[in-house]
Amino acid sequence: MSHPLLLAATGDALITKHIGESRDPAFHALVALLRSADVRFTNLEGTLHDYLGSPQAASGGTYVVGSPRIIDDLNAMGFNLYAAANNHMADWGEGGLLGTMDTLDRAGVVYAGIGRHLAEARSPGYLDVAAGRIALIALTSSFPPHAPAGEQRPDCQGRPGVNPLRHETTITASRETVAQLAAIHERLHLGAGRAHSVQLGFQRPDPDGVATLFDHKFRVGAPEGVRTSPHAGDLAANLQWIRDARRQADWVFVSVHAHEMAGHEVEEPAEFVTTFCRAAVDAGADAVLGHGPHLLRGIEIYKGKPIFYSLGNFIFQNEVLQRQPADFYERLGLPPTATPADLSMRAARGAGSRSIPGTGKRSCRCAGSTGARSRRSPCTRSRSDTGCRGRGGDHPSSPEARRGARSSSGWRGCPRSARSRGTRTVALSFGGSSGLRSGARRSCGALTRRLGADRAPRRRAAVLRSTRRRPRHRPTAGVAVAA
Repeated sequence: MSHPLLLAATGDALITKHIGESRDPAFHALVALLRSADVRFTNLEGTLHDYLGSPQAASGGTYVVGSPRIIDDLNAMGFNLYAAANNHMADWGEGGLLGTMDTLDRAGVVYAGIGRHLAEARSPGYLDVAAGRIALIALTSSFPPHAPAGEQRPDCQGRPGVNPLRHETTITASRETVAQLAAIHERLHLGAGRAHSVQLGFQRPDPDGVATLFDHKFRVGAPEGVRTSPHAGDLAANLQWIRDARRQADWVFVSVHAHEMAGHEVEEPAEFVTTFCRAAVDAGADAVLGHGPHLLRGIEIYKGKPIFYSLGNFIFQNEVLQRQPADFYERLGLPPTATPADLSMRAARGAGSRSIPGTGKRSCRCAGSTGARSRRSPCTRSRSDTGCRGRGGDHPSSPEARRGARSSSGWRGCPRSARSRGTRTVALSFGGSSGLRSGARRSCGALTRRLGADRAPRRRAAVLRSTRRRPRHRPTAGVAVAA
């Protein structure tokens, strides 16, 4: 017997302050839309704890932390399924990640993508609703070096972290180009450190036909270009869990957090992301829910199943963070006297600039909206003005110090170039109809143009229908788009 399922899926929820009850009719319409679905999904992009752990030497951009009460706000809006694998989940180290897990466990919510060791981070979260059982596998390809969870051994414990999808990059170039680069590399002794590590056995030598130059893998061939592919081990392990979930649940959804892009095309996912998403459908996923770059990317209907390469932002409150470590200020060229509000005026993608009071520097709003990874110093000073401690120290965590944050919309005051990449909510309906509805037979490119080309900050929804998956029955899916 076939049972319909309605899934409401949103993109990044980067929330750092309380979500109060709004009088705006649009807010109530959004909440009503979410609550009308059986499954309400979002990507929890940030940690939820009372400043546990320490800010790490590298982060996913800004160091995102919010009050544990925020999960209650999201639950009140109707959300019941959360992806937690993203580039910010390890911003505050092991303490912040475990504190977030404790917050989610206490709230009794279903989540996936993080764990006390790699097996737990990769295992699905299961949600039971009236229409059936739902499995969620969540992973991220964008993360700082310390973030991936570590696998357990019989003689050693694992490491808390996120479920990673690493990737490998190979540059194909002509024989002449590779020879020129190799000559420069050798003349400047840039490969001496790696050669010594290979000699000692700490790194593997290059396979035949591949040369490591300037920390990149080069191969002689044609046509010239950059190719990316999923890490073989991460690909196999995640597909194994998807196949396992296929046997345990009525519907399987895969969450992919990926900033990586194809060349200079920020709206196109990197090649390895597309490869993984299609492999996930082949392994049994009913839909792939992508997010990460803070803008919309295209939709692909692959073998009758939808792949959303990025759902954009849902709530984005990067401007009201109360505590950031000293080296983050230093990296942005801000003096020790700078305050958290100064960070919100720093450069955003393609935006104009303004002066930061008392610094003589030019800047603009929406700090860190690109989520770009960056290198940090190995240690930090504590900041007495905000109560943020350096790594390895401790600090008084008073409620008064956390009060009084400026109330601001996540997009209000942002430049149009950033604001135009606004919120989208996608609703998917898995029901008894296997045909296309409302004359919606169209190419993926047309869907991309309909949902992505118009950048005005208005919400759109895509409604997709398919049938409930049977072990031996895999019908096609149709798609209808409604403004």
